[in-house]
Amino acid sequence: MTYRIGVIGGGQLARMMVPPAVHLGIEISVLAEAEGSSARLAATQVGDYHDAETVLRFAKDVHAVTFDHEHVPQDVLRALVDAGVEVHPSPEALFVAQDKIVMRERLTALGLPVPAWATVRGRDDLAAFLAEHGGRAVVKTPRGGYDGKGVRVVRSADGADDWFAALGAAGASDALLVEELVEFRRELAQLVARRPSGEIAAWPLVETVQRDGVCAEVTAPAPDADDALSDEARRIATVVAEQVGVTGVLAVELFETTDGRLLVNELAMRPHNTGHWSIDGAVTSQFEQHLRAVLDLPLGDTSPHRAWSVMVNVLGGPAQGTMADRLPALMADQPGAKVHDYGKDPRPGRKVGHVTTTGPDLEDARGRARAAVRFFED
Repeated sequence: MTYRIGVIGGGQLARMMVPPAVHLGIEISVLAEAEGSSARLAATQVGDYHDAETVLRFAKDVHAVTFDHEHVPQDVLRALVDAGVEVHPSPEALFVAQDKIVMRERLTALGLPVPAWATVRGRDDLAAFLAEHGGRAVVKTPRGGYDGKGVRVVRSADGADDWFAALGAAGASDALLVEELVEFRRELAQLVARRPSGEIAAWPLVETVQRDGVCAEVTAPAPDADDALSDEARRIATVVAEQVGVTGVLAVELFETTDGRLLVNELAMRPHNTGHWSIDGAVTSQFEQHLRAVLDLPLGDTSPHRAWSVMVNVLGGPAQGTMADRLPALMADQPGAKVHDYGKDPRPGRKVGHVTTTGPDLEDARGRARAAVRFFED
């Protein structure tokens, strides 16, 4: 039997599913948004994922459909299910990741720890929340935000006037999400994978560093994470996976607060930037595991190869030329660094690749990863 899987979205996540698919003998097809996408080697079709007929044509010969992102509309997802296509994660699960207000409602109902939050529809609502939370808050658009977009720190009731003005326009939500501005000592992420028959596997808890709202660096495992912290992070992710019905990889982004709390910040129901270290640092990468999970195959071992793995994103890329132009010098200087080029044009702040190093000493691995990434900076 040959398994066939379809991936909607042609970004770097789809691109990184290709090697494990090849190794496992899985046929993989990608519905890309445009020609020249990051996943162009597997892009068998270019089309609009908002159009149900386009997506149905793409999915007609695959065993399962999965995603490079969470932006496929619910009506398109429902059309796939109605046509008998296996969709992982399901429309019901993806809806929790697609709308931040729905996410907060569901997590709260499950009794999971989240920042204090509310829905707001205008200045008066926002002013009331600010008054209760020290005059500072984080406002988020419920849909469409990623990598720091759609997220804003406000200190006055007029701080989101432009977003309030857009409420309800062109099918947009009729409320914004506001949350307490959490005082945290660091950000963490817990990744798990779940297959439809219920098996769950978890990778070690990792520490993440953000730069301008974009993930810049990941350390696996999270330094100084005791058993209690790691167990709680795994418990939270397991509850979400099981109770929401997530299939495939689930990333739970967390705040470790200065007052000792562990709070859920965001969810992603797909391979995630905070799990890229696993390609070179774990027995089973998040991308192989995702393919296994959505096809309901037994999950792989998530153990790390080495004591430490450090992943550093290439943000922006070279001002002149390409990443490939810089590879010879990097390889000569850092022969142990694993470079992943996403095949994307350089642009300020854009994720165009990443570098991973592993080893027995954290500071050595971190130093080598940072040194390698500097070859792509100007």
